[in-house]
Amino acid sequence: LKKSWLWKFDLLSTTRRVIFLGFLVFGHNLAIIFPAVKTRSYVESLVHGSWGITGKRSGRGARLPWCQPLKYRFPPGPSTALVSFPGSGNTWLRYLLQQVTGYFTGSVYKDYALLKNGFPAESVCNGSVIAVKTHEWGPEMRNKFNRAILMLRDPYLSIQAEFNRQSGGHIGHAQPEKYVRNKGMYWEKFVNNKATAWMNTTLDWLKFEGPLHLVFYEDLLDNLPEEMRRILEFLDIEVDDASFDCMLRHQDGIYKRRKRPLSFDPFNAKLRGVVDNSKSIVDQGIREHLAGGDLKLAISSINSSASFVGLNKKLKSRGR
Repeated sequence: LKKSWLWKFDLLSTTRRVIFLGFLVFGHNLAIIFPAVKTRSYVESLVHGSWGITGKRSGRGARLPWCQPLKYRFPPGPSTALVSFPGSGNTWLRYLLQQVTGYFTGSVYKDYALLKNGFPAESVCNGSVIAVKTHEWGPEMRNKFNRAILMLRDPYLSIQAEFNRQSGGHIGHAQPEKYVRNKGMYWEKFVNNKATAWMNTTLDWLKFEGPLHLVFYEDLLDNLPEEMRRILEFLDIEVDDASFDCMLRHQDGIYKRRKRPLSFDPFNAKLRGVVDNSKSIVDQGIREHLAGGDLKLAISSINSSASFVGLNKKLKSRGR
């Protein structure tokens, strides 16, 4: 009796193996023979990868209704940086570009949350993707790219968005008690450091020697169609009306953080002085860039470790 049971068990295991192999090899045909069993997406994810044909995958990314199958650029195009200070809408713009063009966007990072949920070309940094996300600055990073899109957002909003991201993830929020941690010293140090980083990132990329396109987050919110057309023109990519309209219909995605107003103003007078001084310096740099002035001369003597007040006086003393 025992041997008979083991024989039946072994036969059952063998049968399961045959059925499993049949799903892998003859998945499409099995879907026809057994229409109640949904094998297509499973088999294609095994053979072609999670995003290979349908542009969809299981898990959270399945909530993304892609306008068209996502793919790499072939042949590759110019290497394009999509640079911003964290919290400025970089991920949202990546999503919009993937929607309207059908091309992957890459990144100098490998964010596993993004990798699994909408951005499978994380860590790809070449012309096979339409743009490469980076928050880094400096000549070594700038020299890796042929052209750049610099995305700018009001530092008050971007600093708070980054605080929310570090505390609650890509779409989460920092709890109110985080702002008063260590009697407010934690938040104060965060603002001082990030205001400096916001300034340095922007001023450094304004010195980019290749084609540079400025995108203001607030303009993208107010007039998405016009701003996206300008970006596509800069990228030298033509898209059909159907793709563009589809992008507009699905413009939010899953990584656009919902507003959750605080019951207090986290920026006291001291912190506002810090942020306002960084804004005035960056505003001057942007005006120089747009006017075609000597931006390198204007910011060459800026020491990022100096106080914001001192930096502002330096620029004013040069008549800039």
